[in-house]
Amino acid sequence: MKYLTSSLALLVLVGIITAVVRLTSVPAATPIHFLPVTSMQLSSTAFEDNGMIPAQYTCDGENTSPPLVIEDVPADAGSLALVVHDPDAPAGDWAHWLVWNIPPDTSRIGAGALPERAVQGITDFRVAAWGGPCPPNGEHRYIFTVYALDRSLDLPAKSRKADLERALEGNVVGTAQLVGRYSRS
Repeated sequence: MKYLTSSLALLVLVGIITAVVRLTSVPAATPIHFLPVTSMQLSSTAFEDNGMIPAQYTCDGENTSPPLVIEDVPADAGSLALVVHDPDAPAGDWAHWLVWNIPPDTSRIGAGALPERAVQGITDFRVAAWGGPCPPNGEHRYIFTVYALDRSLDLPAKSRKADLERALEGNVVGTAQLVGRYSRS
């Protein structure tokens, strides 16, 4: 009986220690941002969704932004914002292009073009311009996200990705994504 009691006590103790370790080692929950579900679409005439980005739009080519097509923008949109980032970058999520106050009736953004009245933010390349894919190794994903906003943003041109993300909070009425991939030869 003494052996059974000791064994049971040991099992309970191991269970408690395991539970405490699990509770203290779980990372803090990442806040989930609920974005409106819309029929808004983002595409490119240069590459398909989840397709390879042609080298001309990268550091291995002309390093100009690819052409984009925006469709089905919600009628209540007051402006659009565009974020292009690389979640696979060795230094962490890397901002390649930040643009806001794009007129809501914009349906096309030409290669290497910036829509009239649009504002560019400072990317992780430390410039207010497109910074094309230039992965140091392997294949990376480049996520293009267009946001339809209920208004224009009062955000200085020298703003960074975190500033833009804060400004987007509570103002998004639609969103669409396009994923491109690139690997250097």
